[in-house]
Amino acid sequence: MTSNESELLGLALKGDDDAFASLVELYQTPVYNMCYRMLGTPQDAEDAAQETFWRAYQALHRYDRKRSFITWVLSIAAHYCIDQHRRRKLPTFALELLPEESVPFLAPGPENLVAQSEEDRHLHTLLNQLKPQDRAAIVLRYWYDFSEKEISQSLSLSVSAVKSRLHRARRQLAQIVSTNKTQSLCEEAV
Repeated sequence: MTSNESELLGLALKGDDDAFASLVELYQTPVYNMCYRMLGTPQDAEDAAQETFWRAYQALHRYDRKRSFITWVLSIAAHYCIDQHRRRKLPTFALELLPEESVPFLAPGPENLVAQSEEDRHLHTLLNQLKPQDRAAIVLRYWYDFSEKEISQSLSLSVSAVKSRLHRARRQLAQIVSTNKTQSLCEEAV
């Protein structure tokens, strides 16, 4: 955390709304991207990012300064997205096997509410097959480089549960990709 971020955080903790707004500006892109990777659509991601910052603002008095602020905010985002999946009973997905370039960089805003490319739709179809917490663990690990300990803190899981979820998600993705390739080869042969 830079000294400017630390200063803004200190002011926000003392009730300075402008300082909190500056923190939102600093972290809106990673929070939005996390929500996008978890929920799959720009509209849902924008709503989730707004809700994340609202929840962070309401719970700011409970923030532990020993933790990184971005880790704390991303854990709020991950939990919110997992809850959205549960409410909608949507399957989840993991992103570990796919190159980072496959997930578009989209900052919040109406100009970015554009139709997703075919590759993005395929990515989300693939990723939607994982459970929400597995998906969150994969996103935190491979897009945000969280350690297993940080993921365990963010998702309220033990480190061994995180390792298990990551392993299971990677194995499931590999199996899905393998099955899809076999089906494509069979279709081409016909």
